Amino acid sequence: MITANELKIKGVKAIEEGLKDQPEVAISVRGKVKYVAMTVEQYEQMRAAELEAAYSQVMEDVKAGRYTVETAEEHIARLFNDKP
Repeated sequence: MITANELKIKGVKAIEEGLKDQPEVAISVRGKVKYVAMTVEQYEQMRAAELEAAYSQVMEDVKAGRYTVETAEEHIARLFNDKP
């Protein structure tokens, strides 16, 4: 973990040092973790995993028949009619 003060003093070097041993590094502000830094490669892997999970969920919904076929106008009308 890197403190905000350490980040102010060392800059990006503090993040680089933290990422040598782990894929992410937490940055704390006033004793609480507020940010997480990671390499672009790690970020891209995380995003790819999120997209794969979303795709799998959509495919499950399609197989189970949990979807609606409608025009854009019908969709907008349904959205506005469903609001409390």
